Amino acid sequence: MSMSWREAIERVLAEEGRALHYSEISELILSKGYYKTEGATPDATVNAQITSSIKHEGEKSPFLKVSRGTYALRDAAPQAVVVPKPTVALPPATPKVLKDAQTATVEEEPDESVIRCLGMYWQRDLVVWKNDPRVFGKQQALSKPVDFGAQRGIYILYDHHTVVYVGRSVDRPMGRRLYEHTIDRLGSRWNRFSWFGLLNVTDDGKLVETPIKVTLPSLIATLEALLIEALEPPQNRKRGDDFSVMEYIQDIDPEIKERELQSTLRAIEQRLRGQS
Repeated sequence: MSMSWREAIERVLAEEGRALHYSEISELILSKGYYKTEGATPDATVNAQITSSIKHEGEKSPFLKVSRGTYALRDAAPQAVVVPKPTVALPPATPKVLKDAQTATVEEEPDESVIRCLGMYWQRDLVVWKNDPRVFGKQQALSKPVDFGAQRGIYILYDHHTVVYVGRSVDRPMGRRLYEHTIDRLGSRWNRFSWFGLLNVTDDGKLVETPIKVTLPSLIATLEALLIEALEPPQNRKRGDDFSVMEYIQDIDPEIKERELQSTLRAIEQRLRGQS
């Protein structure tokens, strides 16, 4: 089934008959096979497709913004919906010209978000720890994995869900800083980690520095969101107002997958020998 990103977005919204967050739209497109991509940022591509259409086509766009990051088909949306003007830039993460021939050219807009992407409660045992470890994550289960080992920013170490340490990676990449905590005094005290990265992700999975336009409201929103994520106050139900960042799910290191495969094969081989 061959269709463009835009056609796939319209089809998913029409089939669901309700407003969806761009990450939900991306996941449904990939899981239904409406579009296949080798890119690392399908969520960002979907968001860019929709926001570009709204920006350049206005009321002629088939899409309508219902709330931050959430969209519906204009013809299916309630007429009473009032679309507020965004107070900060929408999530980053797509190059000015997307690589795919079926992907529209999207103009970059100034971004006020200090944090460009994040990963929450990743498992320590899904990483092969060494001096320069690979720390893999994906936007969606079917998207290209990204190695965040070279990321810079802030990280949090947990003993399950209890915060035990907050650190930063500036002069050394995040992967190396995390590795150091596997062999220092904290080595036996954490099994999960979260990270908040300052480097952006391109569609081919590279980490790059991009200009950041910081305003006081956006800085306050970022600080609020970081505290909410770290402390999880029971009365806070969301990350924070005006905080919209690409979140990545953890992906297991291929080396661990290979080990598990070899272990399974050896177990099968031993079982067959025992039956002979």
